Amino acid sequence: MRRQFRKYSRTLPILLLCLISATPVTESAAQEPISSEKITKAIVNIEKSISRLQPLVENAERSTHADGEALAFRLDQGIIRLIADVAKLARHTASLSEDDPDRVILQERLRSDLSGTDQVLVQHIQELDERISEFDERSRSATEAEKFAVQAHLNSLEALRLGFYTSLVDLIEIRETLGLSAESLRKLAQSLFYQQAETTSARIELFRSTLREMNKRLALDSTNTGMQAAANEIKLTNAMEVSRLESLLKLMTRLNIDTVVYRSVLLRESSGVSVRMFDGEAVKQTIEDSWETVSEAASRHLPDLLLKFLAFLLILFVFRALSHLAKRLVGSALNKSRSDFSTLLKDVLTSTSGAIVMLVGILVALSQVGVSLGPALAGLGVAGFIVGFALQDTLGNFAAGGMILFYRPYDVDDFVEVAGAIGLVKKMSLVSTTINTFDNQTLIIPNSKIWGDVIKNVTAQRTRRVDLEFGISYSDDIEKTERILREVLESHEKVLKEPAPNIRLHNLGDSSVNFIVRPWTRTPDYWEVYWDITREVKMRFDREGISIPFPQRDVHIHQQNA
Repeated sequence: MRRQFRKYSRTLPILLLCLISATPVTESAAQEPISSEKITKAIVNIEKSISRLQPLVENAERSTHADGEALAFRLDQGIIRLIADVAKLARHTASLSEDDPDRVILQERLRSDLSGTDQVLVQHIQELDERISEFDERSRSATEAEKFAVQAHLNSLEALRLGFYTSLVDLIEIRETLGLSAESLRKLAQSLFYQQAETTSARIELFRSTLREMNKRLALDSTNTGMQAAANEIKLTNAMEVSRLESLLKLMTRLNIDTVVYRSVLLRESSGVSVRMFDGEAVKQTIEDSWETVSEAASRHLPDLLLKFLAFLLILFVFRALSHLAKRLVGSALNKSRSDFSTLLKDVLTSTSGAIVMLVGILVALSQVGVSLGPALAGLGVAGFIVGFALQDTLGNFAAGGMILFYRPYDVDDFVEVAGAIGLVKKMSLVSTTINTFDNQTLIIPNSKIWGDVIKNVTAQRTRRVDLEFGISYSDDIEKTERILREVLESHEKVLKEPAPNIRLHNLGDSSVNFIVRPWTRTPDYWEVYWDITREVKMRFDREGISIPFPQRDVHIHQQNA
């Protein structure tokens, strides 16, 4: 370490810049208070920087190894600040008018003092590179406890290198501002920057590729904490490399060095919206690089991809045919079964069998193209929970449809009265029931409305009783009326013998003697029997002289003499 500081003491001709502080600010400079104040401040800052550098070199000769490294770090920071202050002084000097005596004096002193500064700075950069390489080797052989400290110090040295690169750019701008040649220094900076940008970009690309592979493994083994910790460490290191590349590209831009290729690397590392996305050249380069990668991968894997795609389509086609076949077989088996299945149950079983076969086909096809089914099924489970929460009412209809499917309160073509609607059931699903009213209106009723209310199924039984009531006059023959009613029922072919019809004198009304007539018939013949018997009774009563009275009221008038 002492040998290293002796080398530093030999490379400190940069301290000759202290001569600038002896340059007086003349009266002509005092006539411009803003420029004079800035120049004076810059000179004061240079004096402070030099005063801090001198004892560092002196103490380094007597320092220990650990202290020597700390002093070396401190010395590097001081050199960077000193050159930044000189750059400020040069810019302030250039802002003075060309005939200003202060500008002439300062330019001459700056030209003479900068004669060997570029070689000193380059030598410092080379020595810093050696130190970075040394600590990089040390970090690889360090123990787990030492590794973090060594890595932290290595990151600090990397930051110093960027600081020296900034000083190099400042020095080039100073020389050009003073009218000095900076061509050789510019070429050297361009070579250094390109080399560093390539190295950093390569690390970023390598880290991205490594993280991609590690994420694939973590998807299969999410409980591997060691791999997760390694992935987090790589992410952190990659983020630092991205930050260094950004800083380096800013310096390259100041020297008008082409950075499109490296900006495209940064663009690929962007997560979310950033300023990089508005860099047209970088976006163009990224698209070109991506297209080249895709083209190369396609040319290399195209036969396999085509084969997998054809296998995918073939599997889907085969299972689609099997799905239709399963539907036909299940439907045929249900129709031939002696069990009394409802139409809704038949439809559900038929469609479910086809859907299950098709779902198996899709899973098999996806597995053939390399899609992992485990995460996909887990994602479907989460998506199902979200969809179920959002569609609570629809799921309520599904539940009600399931209850209707299980208990079968009605079926297709049944005459029902549900949820305030009366008509024939034309279609049933797990969500709703479609009813056609007798005036040919179509009603679609949610199953949840039906199952939560009274269900009246008029056609659920094979036979049905027809309830009729007829009234005769109080002066008509009761036995004759009973005989006529019995003959009318016996003459109708659709009135059942069993159960036997019921004819009874029911009550004595205000205006009539009322008979109830209750024959039985098959459910589909209900209305035909109802209408035919009503018509025939009226015609027989007319022929037999039996009257059907209408409501009447007797009014008795009594006269009373005055």
